Amino acid sequence: MAAENGRAAKEILAIRRADGESRTLAASLPRLVLEARRIAANVIHGLHGRRRAGSGENFWQYRRFVSGEPSQNVDWRRSARDDHLYVRELEWEASHTVWIWPDRSPSMAFASKTARESKLERTLIVAFALAELLVAGGERVGIPGLMAPTASRSIIDRMAQAMLHDDADRLSLPPSFVPTALAEIIVLSDFWSPIAEIRTTLAGLSSSGAHGTMVQVVDPAEESFPYSGRVEFVEPEGFGVITAGRAESWAQDYTARLALHRDQIRAETNKLDWLFTTHATDRSAAELLLFLHAGMQVSKSGVRTTTIKAGPAA
Repeated sequence: MAAENGRAAKEILAIRRADGESRTLAASLPRLVLEARRIAANVIHGLHGRRRAGSGENFWQYRRFVSGEPSQNVDWRRSARDDHLYVRELEWEASHTVWIWPDRSPSMAFASKTARESKLERTLIVAFALAELLVAGGERVGIPGLMAPTASRSIIDRMAQAMLHDDADRLSLPPSFVPTALAEIIVLSDFWSPIAEIRTTLAGLSSSGAHGTMVQVVDPAEESFPYSGRVEFVEPEGFGVITAGRAESWAQDYTARLALHRDQIRAETNKLDWLFTTHATDRSAAELLLFLHAGMQVSKSGVRTTTIKAGPAA
């Protein structure tokens, strides 16, 4: 009987927690949507025009033929020049899919006094604004495991509704799926997952040849560890509580472990020609948005770099 009562109590607690999280997200999403649209509009206004995918029949570029495509797509005259097959892309054909994964797990709700907003709020604002920019540029945007790629002009509303009606567990990393070789993947997370899990996720996402960017969104307190005295640290995803008698004595070891974890992530992304950067929530969301949007343009041109910094947290 005691065990049964314990299970019932846990279920009630889980329901209350889920209810509270959903109400909080529902209450904050309208504000986040408005903020995302404001930032996207400012970025669009500040960007120069660029040649991009759109309606028309103008020549865009040659690209390698991908196995599984119809053979009639091959440009045989260009392919005759060397040992590879090429496809002649027109402007309207050059749009591609961008998958955006905003981490909505419990650890993302953290916000210290010096942060502009929680990690979750910042992640959603940037995800929404980036989607708005990409759709305006002729791309399709999807959320792995939650929303199929779309070029809808109401992309932010679709993303927000998909999240509000999502009753699945809040995962820290994207679910397993195989994107197309021409797809781009943006993962916004605090990446406090074990490096083995991150390595496995990266291997799956990149298996088809897709490119991606991993953005570690952190709170300023997670960067500087400004704690002293007796402090109780609660892990929000069910891994217990740790009490520090003199928290300031942990700072040096914490900083070293943080640097090691980032070095490990960066080493994995470098192997795949992916990008890795960090972003603290006391910095401007527009700064990160500009960085990501510029990365999309670089990716489409076929030129990639592996050492990128976005603010002092990189």
